[in-house]
Amino acid sequence: MTQGAGLGPEAERTATLRDFRVPAYVHETGPYASTPPGDPAPPVDESYPEGYTPTRRDLPVINRGDTMQVPVDPAPTAVPAPAPEPENGPGPLFVVGDVHGYLDELMAALREKGLINAAGQWSAGTARLWFLGDFTDRGPDGIGVIDLVMRLSAEAAAAGGYCKALMGNHELLLLGAKRFGDTPVNSGAGTATFQAAWLLNGGQKTDMDRLQDHHLQWMARLDAVEEVDGHLLLHSDTTAYLDYGDSIEAVNDTVRETLTRNDADECWDLFRKFTKRFAFRDEGTDAVRSLLDTYGGTRVVHGHSPIPYLLGEVGSEDGEDNTGPVVEGPHVYAEGLAIAMDGGVTMAGRLLVQQLPLDI
Repeated sequence: MTQGAGLGPEAERTATLRDFRVPAYVHETGPYASTPPGDPAPPVDESYPEGYTPTRRDLPVINRGDTMQVPVDPAPTAVPAPAPEPENGPGPLFVVGDVHGYLDELMAALREKGLINAAGQWSAGTARLWFLGDFTDRGPDGIGVIDLVMRLSAEAAAAGGYCKALMGNHELLLLGAKRFGDTPVNSGAGTATFQAAWLLNGGQKTDMDRLQDHHLQWMARLDAVEEVDGHLLLHSDTTAYLDYGDSIEAVNDTVRETLTRNDADECWDLFRKFTKRFAFRDEGTDAVRSLLDTYGGTRVVHGHSPIPYLLGEVGSEDGEDNTGPVVEGPHVYAEGLAIAMDGGVTMAGRLLVQQLPLDI
């Protein structure tokens, strides 16, 4: 039985790069050690496993020449209209970018699109809603987010629609931290542990304390890839999915089987590959096409890499820039073949809920 969406500890919203602030309770040593909150970030440690890219303030940005943002309507001041209902066939399709524990922002964005009502209940009839992964870590109420998604899944199905979710790298990270803790894993570059990586990447003690078996089972069963109405939905902007199968069904089966075997090294390798990013930037159209040719669809829709990084628009941690990064809507790039949906809510950006297809 799923639980309702609970209210977690409050967290003040500031226009800072909150996802770079390591929690004060982190006291790890070794290759995943961190500095206290507010201290300058250390240089990139070359001992990180190849391809492992924890979120850092020195993340690279793509060239902006062939990119664009699609603006979304501002939040309404009155009660939003319900999501449009089609005359025949399935309901409208919506996707949600990375949430990272920001339950209040998520509910506001869903209400804005008419997907839930003022009481937080599904109100969109036969609409179809896909979450692109990363429900926990960095924000104040990751478990509340999971509870909400689980509840909306049941309510949407009862109304003739659906609410579904994909596996993000932070789901793998939380699963690994819970299952394996400080067990050393073969990182390819010295000793690493899921616990240390989880803490470094914004793991919240309140989430771990509230994590229950039904949350773990739900996360472990999530699909990694799906194709809907010509949109290839996945969490990470990487071609690493190709390592797990040449069809959507094969990838999803392989990921679930890997998690079922409960081998720490195998799960770490899966997490490491899902953490890769930026495969579609610069000359990345070939990478996008390799995924589309293999799994189908005409466009990739992903989360994972925040749009402010892709645009090179990041705020200031020292408080001098209080406007925060500007995110107007989804980010279209790679010659129009890729749509980025992570609006950077953890850095005072925007939690994006977008109806597809885009009108561009």
